Amino acid sequence: MADARSSSQRSHQLVLLTAAVGAVIVLLGFLGTLVSLIGLALIVIGTVMSAPYAPSPGQPGRGWWAMLAVGAGLSVLGALVALVAGTLGGLLAAIGGVLVVIAVALGYPLSGEPAPVYRRRRSAR
Repeated sequence: MADARSSSQRSHQLVLLTAAVGAVIVLLGFLGTLVSLIGLALIVIGTVMSAPYAPSPGQPGRGWWAMLAVGAGLSVLGALVALVAGTLGGLLAAIGGVLVVIAVALGYPLSGEPAPVYRRRRSAR
């Protein structure tokens, strides 16, 4: 069981790192259009592949994946807007890339322990 958990954690880490590498490529921006498109694809792939690792809607800690999805969406939107208005598209892509990097930092599992389950305290009446 511990081996399966560490394998799942490793794949979670790799998927998030894929999105982070894509975001860094997009943020650097001076590597050319083809490389930026590859970075954008890495962001989208990392976001889609990380969906199974996101906490359920009722659980705490859901925010990192929502931030990752918004960042990926802004990055894609920025690439599309850049075809018409370069400055606005670049700004949207940069904001999206920063959101992706922050979300990866928040959602990256560091230890082999399972995520804690938070329970509400009962109020003393």
